[in-house]
Amino acid sequence: MMSTHVNENLWSIVLAGGEGERTRPFIEEWLGYHLPKQYCTFVGNRSMLQHTWDRAIHTNAPAQQVTVVARHHRQHALSQAIQETAGHVILQPQNRDTAAGIFLPLTYIRARNPHATVVIYPADHFVFPKDQFIETVQRAIQATSIFKNRIMLLGVRPTGLELEYGWIEPGGPLGWSHGQCVRRVHAFLEKPGPLEGLTALSNGALWNTFIMAANVTTLWRLGWKYMPEVMEPFQRLEHAIGTSRESSTLDEIYCDMPKRNFSSDLLARAPESVGVIELKDVLWSDWGRPERIIDMLRVIGKEPAFSQKHVKRPELVEVS
Repeated sequence: MMSTHVNENLWSIVLAGGEGERTRPFIEEWLGYHLPKQYCTFVGNRSMLQHTWDRAIHTNAPAQQVTVVARHHRQHALSQAIQETAGHVILQPQNRDTAAGIFLPLTYIRARNPHATVVIYPADHFVFPKDQFIETVQRAIQATSIFKNRIMLLGVRPTGLELEYGWIEPGGPLGWSHGQCVRRVHAFLEKPGPLEGLTALSNGALWNTFIMAANVTTLWRLGWKYMPEVMEPFQRLEHAIGTSRESSTLDEIYCDMPKRNFSSDLLARAPESVGVIELKDVLWSDWGRPERIIDMLRVIGKEPAFSQKHVKRPELVEVS
């Protein structure tokens, strides 16, 4: 693994504010109650969130890590938090989709260090092996210092026709970072239909992991360009951080916070501001479906912590 050292300008954001609705029936049947998947231990003795915290501290100090969770999941998050890995936890009043989920913690980071670089990690992803993954993240971080005005996304070579993932259509090379090619992004394809997915697959498209690195200034600029209605409330929050108005301002801005999706409302509209690095020699999966969990654990030879009788396979999609 590449050597690491504490960099005061390097921060991470862990996205753990989701409800896990697609896995709700499976988890309720397994546990007898609902628990969002990021707090579940599907294998071994650590939850998905704890694994994500562990990966994040290999690129920055825990003090420079911010996790956003739903306010009503406070006890779940705090019960799993270990000070050495969890860092700061922000309680989001409401889930207003992924744009707010990113710009809320980014507002706090910007208030501390407006020149920071951030790495964004969803908390419901399976990644193996860790060391190779971290090396690729470090290449993405390095790429943000070379291509300062771009978001650096990690893409994965597809292993099948997964229609619920976002897809990235790569363009030509931008340059290199630690010996790995950084490519332009031609376009994004969100949850394609069967024929669109087959075309993307045959054209060498990558799955969008939603794991990314970027400078705070770049994200803030793109936010104002493509979703000013989201940025204005967070600008108000930034002015209130550290004052007696901080808590009340946070509640106020979420009363009218618009729902915006970071992928479709920002990334898809700004492909010229994005670069992609392929995540090679790493098994990656978004565990938003129980059958994906089963399939991946079978690949690595691990027994799940739940009975497979709780998993109901979806019907196959017929392409004509």
